[in-house]
Amino acid sequence: MSRSNAYPPDGTLDRRAVAACLLRDPGDLLVVTGLGSTTYDAGAAGDRPLNFYLWGAMGGAAMIGLGLAIAQPTKHVLVMTGDGEQLMGIGAIATLAGARRPNLSVAVLDNARFGETGAQRSHTSLGTDLAAVAKACGWEATAVAEDMDAVEALRPRLRREPLFAVIRISPAEVPRHLPPRDGAYLTHRFRAALGLPPL
Repeated sequence: MSRSNAYPPDGTLDRRAVAACLLRDPGDLLVVTGLGSTTYDAGAAGDRPLNFYLWGAMGGAAMIGLGLAIAQPTKHVLVMTGDGEQLMGIGAIATLAGARRPNLSVAVLDNARFGETGAQRSHTSLGTDLAAVAKACGWEATAVAEDMDAVEALRPRLRREPLFAVIRISPAEVPRHLPPRDGAYLTHRFRAALGLPPL
């Protein structure tokens, strides 16, 4: 069997427009972002106490989201992460599928690059289909969005059902928007927003 050396075409969606759409009017949605660009994107869409940014936990966003969904069963949790971060935590896709939390969804902003280390091509540029991986792991609902109409259609679904979505964004660099980076501050603020006592 021969394999073409050509890369699949890149996504074309503007990452900031995607994040702004997904996080518009968030209400009490709990948002966990992966290390790197999705944290910048969520901050640019509007910093808020119910955003939990991961600054040093590469590959951990989905599992943090699962723990939060278990601890807060009456609230919906959206994990918004990138393909590189999700690939590093690829086993989490199966763990989340097995946990079957009705209040947990994942949106992977896939630019087919490892953006934080020099924009090297990630496995999704080489044929790894994260939506197909999620389906094979047992996720009942998966989706791929390649245009803004599809992103708009995903927005309400990501807030009410267990959905694993891949959104194909452009690899173009955008200016970094840095939300708060102090882990203790973010933890205390998040807990306070949930009405929990300080640690």
